Amino acid sequence: MQVPLNLIASPLNYTGGKYKLLPQILPLFPEQISTFVDIFCGGCNVTVNVKADNYICNDRESHLIGLLKKIKTDGCKKFSQAVDSVISQYGLSNSALHSYDFYNCNSSSGLGPYNKEIFMKLREDFNSSAKIDENYNYLFFTLLVYSFNNQIRFNSEGQYNLPVGKRDFNKKMRIKLDLFADSLNERKIKFSNKSFEKIDCKSLPENSFVYADPPYLITTATYNEKNGWTNEDENSLLGYLENLNSRRIKFALSNVLVSNGRENTILKDWINKTGFECHKINADYHNSNYHKKDKGFADEVLITNY
Repeated sequence: MQVPLNLIASPLNYTGGKYKLLPQILPLFPEQISTFVDIFCGGCNVTVNVKADNYICNDRESHLIGLLKKIKTDGCKKFSQAVDSVISQYGLSNSALHSYDFYNCNSSSGLGPYNKEIFMKLREDFNSSAKIDENYNYLFFTLLVYSFNNQIRFNSEGQYNLPVGKRDFNKKMRIKLDLFADSLNERKIKFSNKSFEKIDCKSLPENSFVYADPPYLITTATYNEKNGWTNEDENSLLGYLENLNSRRIKFALSNVLVSNGRENTILKDWINKTGFECHKINADYHNSNYHKKDKGFADEVLITNY
């Protein structure tokens, strides 16, 4: 697949996002794709840069899927206006209209000191609101934009728990949302929120392509805290991919073989057993929030059955 001249970045900073690796990954994808299935879609960085007739975007994080649906349904203008209403209602900073000096802040330390107390009130209101609330996704997106590193993280009780960040809904983030929303609207996407095993591959048309970017078994990113992804999960996914192969459905799997001295022996043995292609990907996490506890060497690969 040819890499688009202008890659689109998701405004959702979801752990493990592949935006920076797209120039290496996309050329390894098939040229012709009827239905593109992203079974761990995250922030949809891959989906919005892949050309296909139809798309299925799945993730087990229900908050994320709900937000993606809302952005697509609303479109950029309506969604941005609703977010601006939340910003105005709470009195959060708006550097798209005012300078940092207006809030007695500077670009180095950021807008956190001004927004901190307001952000905590917004977070409290969001955590106590119901998903059926019409403003739920607007509160959620605003919370992400003003949070530390714009990341999505919930505690074991389902409460959003990140602190305030340094930035706000600035011009750069607004442009990113515009381009992302437009790309979602241009695509025929079916969103789903289920375990990957429940995605039925039997009904996929010819020339469908499945992309899997699961939690990495041997890393210590936030999604792997408290056994978020286990050996059982890893084996189940590999079995699912073998089933795709038996049905002659092309797939690609992003993963790491080695990370900071740890080796994914399950994955290595599987590659040797199946004979699937293993493409090396140049990934450097030294300056990345991704796998923040694993900053250093990671043997990133893309495994394909074609």
